Amino acid sequence: MSQDSEAAVREIMSSPVETVTPEETAATAAARMRDEEISALLVTTAPPSIVTTTDMLAVVADGESGHEVTVGEVMTEAVETVPPDLEVRRAAEMMTTYGIKHIPVVDDDYLGVVSSTDITALQS
Repeated sequence: MSQDSEAAVREIMSSPVETVTPEETAATAAARMRDEEISALLVTTAPPSIVTTTDMLAVVADGESGHEVTVGEVMTEAVETVPPDLEVRRAAEMMTTYGIKHIPVVDDDYLGVVSSTDITALQS
């Protein structure tokens, strides 16, 4: 990776954080992601959880109604998080190790989300 990989995740993360509650429907979450042109929403749980477009595809592929399935039923619970000063290279390593595409950036609160797309754009 280039010297850009020494940048901190705070420099490339998407912010402000878009959130959803576990009680909301998958259809509502999917519409939000479409409208905001994002591929993940943080779920307001402790520890942090996330729902992604991949989760939405699974709902459709399973033949379920997005109006009946809740975010809480399809979200990934207790996701990995990173501090805002973590080097981009380290976040990329975590994504590879855990097979994930989004990592919430957390300090005392949710600050943003760094995605594989953010990291790829940095290298362009």
